[in-house]
Amino acid sequence: MKDIEILDPNNTVKNREILHRLIISQLFYDGFPQIAAELANSIRTDPPCPPSNRLYQIMMSALQNEKKEVNYDDVSSGLDLEFQAEGSAIAPEPASYETAYVTSHKHACRSGSFSFDGQLVATGSVDASIKILDVDRMVAKSAPDDNEPGREQQQGHPVIRTLYDHTEEVAYLEFHPKEQVLASGSKDATVKLFDISKPSVKKAHKTFSDCEPVRCLAFHPTGDFLAVGTDHHLLRIYDIHTGQCFVSAIPAQHHKSAIICVKYAATGKCYATGGVDGAIKIWDGISGRCINTFTDAHGGHEICSVSFTKNGKYLLSSGKDSLVKLWELSTSRALIAYTGAGTTGKQEHNTQAVFNHTEDFVLYPDEATTSLCAWNSRNASRLRLTSLGHNGPVRHIVHSPTAPAFLTCSDDFRARFWVRRSTGNQY
Repeated sequence: MKDIEILDPNNTVKNREILHRLIISQLFYDGFPQIAAELANSIRTDPPCPPSNRLYQIMMSALQNEKKEVNYDDVSSGLDLEFQAEGSAIAPEPASYETAYVTSHKHACRSGSFSFDGQLVATGSVDASIKILDVDRMVAKSAPDDNEPGREQQQGHPVIRTLYDHTEEVAYLEFHPKEQVLASGSKDATVKLFDISKPSVKKAHKTFSDCEPVRCLAFHPTGDFLAVGTDHHLLRIYDIHTGQCFVSAIPAQHHKSAIICVKYAATGKCYATGGVDGAIKIWDGISGRCINTFTDAHGGHEICSVSFTKNGKYLLSSGKDSLVKLWELSTSRALIAYTGAGTTGKQEHNTQAVFNHTEDFVLYPDEATTSLCAWNSRNASRLRLTSLGHNGPVRHIVHSPTAPAFLTCSDDFRARFWVRRSTGNQY
């Protein structure tokens, strides 16, 4: 078949004719001559369209370009110090968020997580229980009638599941990136997977048993593997389908003590870990080899959290030195230090630093004042402090990946869900 004329962005009629011919040719090529002939007669194509899979080739090429465009958009919508000017933040400041819902456990609340679509929240407690809450129901529960009509009509309690299958503190929670599965790590030395698509579920459908209390976990972006950090210095990588466990075979590359935090990059090409030994390590996602180590990343203090930016260029970390740092992975150096959060120097508890959903801001709970510190992620300018309303240290904070909302979990037994209400945002 001869190449069909190129589409002209300024000629809609011509473009429609070209697309019709491509469709007819594809139908002939796929073995539907009768349908193709009827369509050709109805729109009176001239000359006749021979069989061709050119439409399929164009579509596949467009899909590849679309993937590239989506990735580029993700980069541009997140943090990129090379291309974005300072002061370009467009997301609402964290100080403008307000508490929409409070849920309580019978003991200290130590872990929390958002689902990858931002529709569900999970909280875990020292009482060994896990709660799963519906975000829309939490927002509706507190929505002012005059500002958000119709929200109050939504039925149902925000807590949609309560899970009991651990015997000790639930230390970490994470939702599967593609399926309705919640992973929980506990001080009872187990990792459990819960199928939350079933309303009656109370127990896990799969359990990975370890010999050490679990500190942290992270799903690979495909959802096929689960990285697990424990009180032991070896990071475990589990195949969630077979249960097989993998560890790096090079002793010199491992942490020297317990692993506190682990996160995958969005591409899955690498992952990062932080330990009690004060080191941050970057690992190859395929070979499992350590490819970089930031020794004494926070002056020798314990690493509390690590998190990749969407574009994978930077790593955000926090430590017990009350500092938050942004690392450039290509040069292995700390580009920015976000300071002013701690008034007492060394912290007593672990506290996470997180980005908001657009990566315009960095959020970090101040242990001394139980308030929220926030900075402009690009220039480290400190924003207004926000009282978090807890009566104890905030032991976990996590921001929604899709909307202006975050969750704080505290030793006062409570988890608070915060949102920014605005007609220009999801909430």
